[in-house]
Amino acid sequence: MKLLLDDKGNAVLRNGKPVYVKDDGAEIEFDGAQAFTKIGQLTGENTDYKRRFTEAETKLKGFEGIDDGEAARKALETVKSLSVGDLKTAAQVQEIKDAAKRAAEEQVTAAAKASTTQIQELTATLEKRTGELNNHMIGGSFTSSKLLTDDKHASRLAIPAEMARAYFGNNFKVEDGKLVPYDSNGNKLYSPSRPGEVADFDEGLEQLVRACPFKDQILKASGASGGGASSGGTGGAGSKQISRAQFEAMGVQERADAMKAGTTISG
Repeated sequence: MKLLLDDKGNAVLRNGKPVYVKDDGAEIEFDGAQAFTKIGQLTGENTDYKRRFTEAETKLKGFEGIDDGEAARKALETVKSLSVGDLKTAAQVQEIKDAAKRAAEEQVTAAAKASTTQIQELTATLEKRTGELNNHMIGGSFTSSKLLTDDKHASRLAIPAEMARAYFGNNFKVEDGKLVPYDSNGNKLYSPSRPGEVADFDEGLEQLVRACPFKDQILKASGASGGGASSGGTGGAGSKQISRAQFEAMGVQERADAMKAGTTISG
């Protein structure tokens, strides 16, 4: 765009305003006063825009790292809506939950401890009853054994059942409700008449007696009579005779020691 000049080179004026010719040939009147006013207005607006931009940029720095502005706004509204009373209630609810959890854990611990104690007591009672039953079975087997009660038995013992039990009782164990004999090395004894089967009480006792180093002192001699006692002074070197009352007054170990020494019982 350029100033329109007349033939003399002077600016052409219309309505007191210079005329300019645009690149496309159109002519316009230039109002300088209006132009300056507009420039001042735009300059002021530009300054205001810059100020507002700077303020917005400063505020936005506080939201750096927040990608979802809408979600952040909702979160702030939720927090803002919570009153002090709500926060206090939430804390109380959590405290109640924690207390309930602790109480439940304590109850479980106490129940487990009580169960353990009860199991131990029941186990001890069962072991005691089992021991009593086993002792009864073993004692009854000695009392009714043919080796101790049948005078015609080939391996008739010349000692009372109490003494036999005191020495051989530990060689019998109750397994699955049955008496099982074991030798001194801890091996099961098997029946001589039933190959492969465990020996019954009398079969086991007879094998234990025959393996005993002083079997001749506890086996009744053929033709002997009475309660198993030899005539005075007989029975081997160092052997002696005691009354049944003396024998019954002895402890278990004393009875076993007496039997080992070849002591016989009279009466």
